[in-house]
Amino acid sequence: MLSEIDRKILRTIQKDGRITNQELANRCGLSPSACFDRLRKLREQGYVMDIVARLDPVKLDCALLIFIEVLLDRTTGDVFVQFAEEVRLMPEILECHMVAGGFDYLLKVRVKDMVAYRAFLADSLVSMPGVRETRTYAVMEEVKNLTELPI
Repeated sequence: MLSEIDRKILRTIQKDGRITNQELANRCGLSPSACFDRLRKLREQGYVMDIVARLDPVKLDCALLIFIEVLLDRTTGDVFVQFAEEVRLMPEILECHMVAGGFDYLLKVRVKDMVAYRAFLADSLVSMPGVRETRTYAVMEEVKNLTELPI
């Protein structure tokens, strides 16, 4: 079970992963050594999976955000495994979620533009074994895009 101080540490580092231990300790009301120990334990226990930089997709030529519903032709274990293996190899796919409902997977994809997306769809996604149908939703505006969890 997490203490309120642990939660404060987690809230703080997810807003600023580059914060120094000294500043983190100050914000959480701890000594630097106590703060360091708590953060180390949170990492060891798996609460902190990774600390990464958020990059600007427009500046890096990945401006178009697409969500894709994927319906497989069969929903058997081997098809699921094969699909997941293929998806992990495609850098354009940022997220892949198996979902319940009218389709099997929901993908979050970033590409340069619609031309690049059509090429990705034709050359990669629809040619994957097991893919029967896809539905594409191009994002016109990102209203909210956070990585922070409500702790």
